[in-house]
Amino acid sequence: MNVINFNEGELPLEDLETIGLASGGQLLLNVNDLKALLSGRRTNLLHLQNLEAENIRIKAMDAKISLQRNEFDKTRLLIHPIYKKPATPDCLDDNEARQLEKGEVASLLKVTNDQKGNKKELLVEYDAETREFIVSDTEKILAPDMINNEFLTAAQKENYRKGKEVQMADKTTLTYSGTDVNGIRSNRLALIASILVDGGLSYMVYQGLNAAFGKKHDPQEAAELSPGYHAAMEDIEDQRPVINNDHIRFSPGRGGR
Repeated sequence: MNVINFNEGELPLEDLETIGLASGGQLLLNVNDLKALLSGRRTNLLHLQNLEAENIRIKAMDAKISLQRNEFDKTRLLIHPIYKKPATPDCLDDNEARQLEKGEVASLLKVTNDQKGNKKELLVEYDAETREFIVSDTEKILAPDMINNEFLTAAQKENYRKGKEVQMADKTTLTYSGTDVNGIRSNRLALIASILVDGGLSYMVYQGLNAAFGKKHDPQEAAELSPGYHAAMEDIEDQRPVINNDHIRFSPGRGGR
């Protein structure tokens, strides 16, 4: 789960125009990919054109993109191409890398030391579309405070950050996913996540969510919306500002798979 990290005014339009994803100052991205981009996640695979780097020019290629702030707090565009062979992170051995590549496990939790010798936990996933390992610092993974108006316990939040499945009282299950365009997977097609921000609740409405790794949606279960979901939606309606809906963050997906 990610809070929106960027706003549209920070988008590097010139770079996006160069690779065919903007024209005349207008974005040529669908809603799902734009939401992922602004939330600090990777988009779906996109068809990019006229890429240049270190005297190499590529006419067209498929890749995912994401945004990152540099040390000067300036937004820069990252391109994630489809690799011929993945580069194995130092924290994985060959067997662990093979497990992830073959889809035998969704993720692996690894404990390592940073440059100062402090221990830190890394969640390692594999993006089969780009043939790339995705490494996330668990301390930087934001766990929701509530799902469908139900508070998560400290243990549930910890499990979420470690890539483990979390089950709520209404039988909604969810897992964090750094490889999914939504950043979250569930047995439901829709859920409402809430986080406490500056003393108030910020809502994120997720729709069209993908099923958990290695699972398929049960059509009836996936479409079911619990009373807690409807209550959360009522809270959103009650708190909606008169002028705009900026406090509500929608993150629709591509549909379950």
